[in-house]
Amino acid sequence: MSYFSKFPLMAYDMKGDKNYKLLPNILRRVKLRSSLRAGAFLFDNYNVKDGERPEDIAFKLYGDAEFHWVILMTNNVTDRYYQWPLSQPQFQEHITDKYGAGNEDAIHHYEKTTDSGRTSSNGPNDYSHLVECNEDDGNPAIITNRQYEQRLQDGYRQIRLLEPRYLGVFVEEFENLIKEE
Repeated sequence: MSYFSKFPLMAYDMKGDKNYKLLPNILRRVKLRSSLRAGAFLFDNYNVKDGERPEDIAFKLYGDAEFHWVILMTNNVTDRYYQWPLSQPQFQEHITDKYGAGNEDAIHHYEKTTDSGRTSSNGPNDYSHLVECNEDDGNPAIITNRQYEQRLQDGYRQIRLLEPRYLGVFVEEFENLIKEE
């Protein structure tokens, strides 16, 4: 059963000629409950491999590529192209399209490591992080367009997978929520 077959139907006039057809209401949304999202025991961490698609992972994990939507939903991916890791050829094409040929390695921004000023059990200034800054702000590191985009891709690679034993309950809950008025 496909993802959109679970959605309630709505009457839609596709051509504006008063000839209505029943179609899935694809504008209907369901949000993952925050208590479910916080349930660490329900999920395993996973690193998406180069070129791996949600359908590939769903088939590997659940035995059915049709459950790709579970992977996307549990990771709050609403844009399959820009919120999912690109393959290396797609990545190169993306940064060339976004920044222009020859500008992939141009300066995106400068950054430096700062500390929060807070202390922890591990000692003073244990909470350091990177912040964007101006070129003349100390001795900042140069971050290129490619480095910036690669960081985003690395973040997209880190996903959580719903344990297969909870798949049935998850799908049932989704179906109940999507049909509610």
